[in-house]
Amino acid sequence: MALWGNNDNISAAGRVTLDYATGIVTGFTGATTGTLFGQAGSIQEGDVIRFGVSTKPGVYFGDAVVVSIASTIQLTIGSTAGLSGVAIANTTFQASQLPKYTIGDSSFSRGVGNDAPRKVYGISTDGSGASSGTQYEEGVGWVGIQTYMGTEGTLRVKKEVLVAMSGITTGNTPSYPNIVSAS
Repeated sequence: MALWGNNDNISAAGRVTLDYATGIVTGFTGATTGTLFGQAGSIQEGDVIRFGVSTKPGVYFGDAVVVSIASTIQLTIGSTAGLSGVAIANTTFQASQLPKYTIGDSSFSRGVGNDAPRKVYGISTDGSGASSGTQYEEGVGWVGIQTYMGTEGTLRVKKEVLVAMSGITTGNTPSYPNIVSAS
């Protein structure tokens, strides 16, 4: 299992429920909520599953690494350490190949709830939406972003390149930069 990949745009959609005791994630089937694990282009073993929504309004529950896939609607995560501990039921998810070590880094993985202050994004020059010369301009690779209100009341942005690399496929929602105003 690689430490990271180059895809922040894995076709994974639907709704899931997590059993914290077993680490089993179950997807819902149906016309509007269909979930397919392990299919070509979908979430695979070694990918990171991101529970919830990290934009307002919404609740972000955190990230976990997929360690096995039992069927198209059931997978197992390796640890719940990067999750909030709040019940995850009938919740949306995304999949990414972001650096797995960020899940164990409390500065990234514990920023959960409605105000997730830090998130890891895949940045490519073609898909980032970061135009040259702006505060959002960044090198390509996996980038940690933190937004916060400064003491003077202005929205501030901190960026840190975690893994510099080219060839990242981007497009997950929210896409970088996802600067939300603090409320």
